[in-house]
Amino acid sequence: MTAGRSGRTVRDLRTGNRSAVLQQLYFGGPLSRQELGPATGLSSGSVSNVVGELVADGLLEEAGVVDSDGGRPRTLLRVAPGSAHMIGIDVGETRVRVELFDLTLTELARTELPLQPRGCYDVGPIVDHIRSGIATVLERAEVGSDRLLGVGIGVPGIVDRDAPGGTVVHGQTIGWDAVPLEALLRATGAVPPEVPYIIDNGARTLGQAEMWFGAGRGARDAVVVLFGSGVGASLITDGSPDGAAPGGAPLEWGHLTVQVRGRRCRCGALGCLEAYTGAESLLARWAERGGGGGAGVGDAAMGNPAAGDAIGGDEEDALAALLAAAGGGDKVALDLLDETAEYLGAGLSDVINLFQPERILIGGWAGLMLGPHILPAVREHAMRYSLRHPAARVTIDMGSLGPDAVTVGAATLPLAAFFAAGGRRTPPEPTTEAPGWQTSLQTRGGSTTAAGG
Repeated sequence: MTAGRSGRTVRDLRTGNRSAVLQQLYFGGPLSRQELGPATGLSSGSVSNVVGELVADGLLEEAGVVDSDGGRPRTLLRVAPGSAHMIGIDVGETRVRVELFDLTLTELARTELPLQPRGCYDVGPIVDHIRSGIATVLERAEVGSDRLLGVGIGVPGIVDRDAPGGTVVHGQTIGWDAVPLEALLRATGAVPPEVPYIIDNGARTLGQAEMWFGAGRGARDAVVVLFGSGVGASLITDGSPDGAAPGGAPLEWGHLTVQVRGRRCRCGALGCLEAYTGAESLLARWAERGGGGGAGVGDAAMGNPAAGDAIGGDEEDALAALLAAAGGGDKVALDLLDETAEYLGAGLSDVINLFQPERILIGGWAGLMLGPHILPAVREHAMRYSLRHPAARVTIDMGSLGPDAVTVGAATLPLAAFFAAGGRRTPPEPTTEAPGWQTSLQTRGGSTTAAGG
């Protein structure tokens, strides 16, 4: 196909036009054809052609009419919700959450599969949870895979999408060493070969969700913090929801050194921010000081398998117990929350000084639980430890999307690819077994196992 001086072909231009119209209607619709021209910068002829194509593809539908000034009523257009579906998956550190959405990100079905407590994060059971979760939500919503744009997955750790054989996850804090997650999932047959898996860091999917639909809308530069068993963050340097690429760059913020020769982090280093602020370490420190009967969930990861039973084997229950103790005036719990707020504020000051963001948003299950109790103190400490000029322009608030933010953000991964392709499916790259792994996926009574080398 002939390319112009810019190197773009006619097909590229058509794809760009389709993408512009789809995104304008998605984020700003419903709109009439006449309104789409100024909104997208396209001529009326181009708008007419693109709208005709998208309507014929079933991606747009009429959404009523509005009166015009002395002329004929104008028909409004919107994205057709049922024209496609996405699955978003949050591989958290306490459970795997799987949700099915229509094209407008309305939830159609969900399931949650808890992970075994006390630091058990084997690859095989998680792959099996994802496989069974996909089957469950499709069955509950009575949706076939023919309209499935893709499966987006948010995971802990560093994600390498360019690895041979498909996306590989390096999760040092959870014991994942170059896990070929995409190849393992593809081998389960959970979705047809033409449906892509798009895997990214969970903090990054959280960041994209908040920037597209939550408290980050309208900001250009932001940092979104994922506060769970550990802590992480994503940096967004272009906040416009253009769908051109997944959220901002992931930051291994939890592994900044905040105390030389300090507490040992689960990554193996000493003095990491996560060793003082993550929910797991927070509960361990509470147990060390005699809270919760003297033992906590965090102890299990530090060599005390029975410790979790003292305040419940679930981190969320244990954190709720700590907050209840603080609410009842327990000095140990109150001092621990004050200390945690100061470490978080100091950690955020590094982000403020380095990146000078416009907004900082806090999310994640632990962040949502702790935020109402410590956010004012976190703000105060962050301002105290930051340089005055960048501190004066930043706001620190809670994210607005709640516990589903990571799954919503994960679902936007295939949606962003769909937008970039002008509303056309993009088939996945072929995946093969990654070097150094023996991928033995055996289904025995519904259980999938994986062995790594």
